[in-house]
Amino acid sequence: MEALSIFDIFKIGVGPSSSHTLGPWKAALDFLECLKELDFDKIEVQLYGSLSKTGKGHATDVAVQLGLLGFLPETINTSDIEKHLNQIKNKAQIQINDKIIPFEPSANIIFKNYSLPKHPNALTFTVFFEQQIVTETTYYSIGGGFIVKDGAINETADKKVKLKYPINKAADLIKHINKTNLSIAEIVYFNELCFNKCETIDEKIKGIYNEMLNCVFNGCSKGGVLPGGLNVKRRAYKISTQLLNRQKFKNAVDWIKAIKATITDFTAVNKWVSCFALAVNEENAAMGRVVTSPTNGAAGVIPAVLLHYILFAPNNGLKDVKKFLLTAGEIGCLFKKGATISAAVGGCQAEIGVSSAMAAAGLTEVLGGSPEQVLMAAEIAMEHHLGLTCDPIKGLVQIPCIERNAMGANKAITAANLAIMSNPKNALVNLDAVIKSMWDTAQDMSDKYKETAEGGLAINISVSLSEC
Repeated sequence: MEALSIFDIFKIGVGPSSSHTLGPWKAALDFLECLKELDFDKIEVQLYGSLSKTGKGHATDVAVQLGLLGFLPETINTSDIEKHLNQIKNKAQIQINDKIIPFEPSANIIFKNYSLPKHPNALTFTVFFEQQIVTETTYYSIGGGFIVKDGAINETADKKVKLKYPINKAADLIKHINKTNLSIAEIVYFNELCFNKCETIDEKIKGIYNEMLNCVFNGCSKGGVLPGGLNVKRRAYKISTQLLNRQKFKNAVDWIKAIKATITDFTAVNKWVSCFALAVNEENAAMGRVVTSPTNGAAGVIPAVLLHYILFAPNNGLKDVKKFLLTAGEIGCLFKKGATISAAVGGCQAEIGVSSAMAAAGLTEVLGGSPEQVLMAAEIAMEHHLGLTCDPIKGLVQIPCIERNAMGANKAITAANLAIMSNPKNALVNLDAVIKSMWDTAQDMSDKYKETAEGGLAINISVSLSEC
């Protein structure tokens, strides 16, 4: 299997979806390289399967345009996105590299209501010159912001990195631990050194944590209604304001200090955990900047659980953040290798379920759990998400997606506490078994529950969109 870094799992991007927004965006950026030496006067983009059926709600068409413009999801000023889109729409043209060509999103981005054989998330770029096809390339967005070009190997497989401790299953992890007496976080750290220098790892982890913290703070600082037409009201701002007695804050640092000074009984802590998770996914739904964990739709679980620990438990600050993210990231890698992190392939168990397992493992690690307890926590969290469907109303990453992050975060905390109080030797289910079960469930699950908005809540809740 390919060598994966935790930074393949934790990516900084723009909402609302890693597979439907970030993946197509990256595909468009990759395709720009193919166009540099070509003469062309027209480009069409075909979206297939789930990218077509829920592409509008997931801003797939928006992502493709921003990618063709050359903007990076990690650095684009998200407040300028609407301006860039309006320029294309009003001028009916787009600048690709140094060339300006006619382009009308409604005509040049084509939604196909069927899937290609290899993957339900596919998009094809077709380039013309004087009405003749010059080149055509298909990409598959396989979840978590990963993309694969048709005819090429997985984007992570060409790194040709030989890990110090190769891990394809949880059993491999335990084998290395038994030989070295290292913790899970330490094993993962030594593997990360095969990708990056220690200073780079620390810098990236700090950057990921700061991005998560900023996202939570931003989500807790904005009221109003989310875009898309469902008229979903933001709730994180109201919860945060009520818990902090309506104080106002200019930055995340002062906001964090105020939270630490509040009453921390069980009810208050539980409200904060839900608030943190809601805040991230409300930002995600509004095309804010988030960290895939392992996906955009599940981006709120890990920040919520991590902040729960940093704010309400004795800790060692960034040192523990590092241990948490190293451990959580490796669990995400195990699910990526053994099953899927794409809702279009496995339903919401592949997103919220995986993120909850990751968070449970990370929390157990920093709470001092044994390696076996860490893996047990991940297993417990996923076990109780098995079969979870992906049925977004109107294809928007809002209902039930935003609340599911709060539920996944609280399940992760419960799983960690259960594991720490348990003897893993008495467990009848292990992590490798639950990963296989998740994959079996994903393969048996009807396509209408795999991010198509053709089943479940998506068809049983009658709503009309107030805007396009």
